[in-house]
Formats: sequence, C-alpha cells, structure tokens
Amino acid sequence: MTTAITDARPRPSRTRIALAFAAVYLVWGSTYLAILYAIETIPPFLMAGTRFLIAGGVLYLWARLTSGARPTKAQWVATALTGILMLAVGNGAVTWSEQRIPSGLAALFVATVALWMVLLEFLRKNGTRPTRLSIIGLLLGFGGVALLVGPAALSSAEDVDVLAALVLIGASLSWAAGSVYSRVLARPASAALGSGMQMLAGGIVLAIVGVSSGEVGRLDVGAVTTRSILSLAYLIVFGSLVGFTAYAWLLRVCTPAAVATYAYVNPMVAMLLGWLIAGEEFGPRMIVAAAIILSGVALINRASARPAPRPAEPQAPPERSSRLAPPPSAAPTAKARKAPRPV
Repeated sequence: MTTAITDARPRPSRTRIALAFAAVYLVWGSTYLAILYAIETIPPFLMAGTRFLIAGGVLYLWARLTSGARPTKAQWVATALTGILMLAVGNGAVTWSEQRIPSGLAALFVATVALWMVLLEFLRKNGTRPTRLSIIGLLLGFGGVALLVGPAALSSAEDVDVLAALVLIGASLSWAAGSVYSRVLARPASAALGSGMQMLAGGIVLAIVGVSSGEVGRLDVGAVTTRSILSLAYLIVFGSLVGFTAYAWLLRVCTPAAVATYAYVNPMVAMLLGWLIAGEEFGPRMIVAAAIILSGVALINRASARPAPRPAEPQAPPERSSRLAPPPSAAPTAKARKAPRPV
C-alpha cells in the first residue's frame, strides 16, 4: 500500500525540512499582501484560477517529464478532491474575502486551520485523540475568534466584516480537511506531481466560478496595473510553485499538527507587512484576539511535539516447568560455584 511505502522511506534531513518550513512560514505570510494587490485590478476568482492553472500546469509537466510517472484514476480523484478543498474553496475564499477585510486580518482567521486540523484528525477513522493541552489550545483559539467576530456581529461595530469573517472560518475548515485527508488518500509518489494535480483541479474550479459569476465581463485588461501583474507573478512562482509544493511535501514527512504551525507564523508576517507596506490598521480588540488565537495555536503545536505515551506491553505469563525452581534466596549449588568465570 502507498502508506507503507511512504513510511519505509528514510526520513529527510533536518536542513531540508527547515528550508521547507521557512518557505511555508515566510513566503506564505507575504502572499496575503500579494493577493491584496493582485485583486486591485483583476477579479478575485479569475486571478486565483489563473494562478493555479499556470503553476499547476508547470509543475505537472515538469514532474511527468522528470519522473515519467503516470497518475492513476484513483490518484486523480484523490488529488482533485483535496485540491478543491484546499485551493478552490480554501484559497478562493481567502482571495474573495480580501476585497472586504485587511490582508493581515484574513491571515489571522486562517490561523484557525491548526484548530480545525486537531478536531478533524480526531474525528477521522483511527485518528489521534487530542491531549489536554490541545483542548486548552482549542478553547483559547476559538475564544479568540469569538472575541474578534462577536462584537462586530452583535453591535454596530464595523471594524470586522462579519460575512468575510464567516467565509474565512469556513475556508480554514475546508483547507484543514484537505490537509488531513491528503495523508490517507491515494497520491502519487512525487510530491511535485501531486501538487500540480491539486493546483490544476483547484484552478479549473476557480476559473469556472469566475466565469459563471460574470468576472470576465468585469475584467478590464487595459486597466490592469503593473503592481497587480507582478503580484500575480509572485503568487505563481513563490506562493504556488515554491510554497505550496513545500507544504504538500511537509504533509508527507511531518504530522499535520506540526505542519499547521505555519498558521501562527503567517499572520504575524502578514500583519507586519500589511501595516508597514499597505498601511493597514488594527484596533486593540484585534490585537488582543490575535494574541489569544496564536497562543492557542502555539499550545496545540507544543502538544503535538510531545511524544504520545506508549501503552504498557502485556507481559507473558511465566512458563510452567515440571521441575520446581529453587527459591530466590537459595544458595548456589556446588556446581554453580565451581563454574569458571568468563574472561
């Protein structure tokens, strides 16, 4: 089976894992600002669909030419499912939401991916039961989300768009589901091939949504700015080809909860860049909620880093013998006393 083959492979070096985490942490943290600039003059779903169709096509062709592997029907179904969950629904919703809320705030909502992954990992068949520390992290994380969204939903406060917030929470759940189940579904041996297939599936769905929602008619090619084009190029090369491929590879060699730690690094990077470059402002309630959410995610990461307690192995019953064994306090026999010592 595929799982057995994957587990039998030697664990990659720490340097390679560290570089992959750096790509996911830093590059993905900057993509929120790139999305904000890209959708200034390009409709969101067409922009996201173009991004993943180009990146997915490049990855798929490169992987096919270098490895010669041909994906099976089961692998296409599995990668299409996870690609739709993670890219079409997850990333597509993030792209749409950034029309209504700051890019750093969108990244903060996406931090709840780590919370959903713990719950989904527990609910799936043969999943991992959350520890007490993970449960505390879940309560903190969702409490921070309630603090962030609740006042805006129950009052006339307009600092947080409630609809965009709810869409982002659903996007995080969808991304977490795709991440968890990508580990147990059939997948190609090549991480690049699997990533390309996921991007193609997600890009096709996003393009269909963009066309069906009338974005083609709203696209003014002459009005597309250089900043939007450069931002789209950055998303294709770094956000997709580098970042997503590193993420998909990490899911193969690390636990889902460990990979999900990017969710509390990305918001800090995104909020810092949004504040420094785009002039985004964050009120006191947002800062407190961010601290609570990220603390919850940090607790979940700490809990996942602890080794699971090993169950006590049952001891075999003592063998019965026709001869009676001497009592423990019995003195050694003369034969035993005269036995030569090993040199």
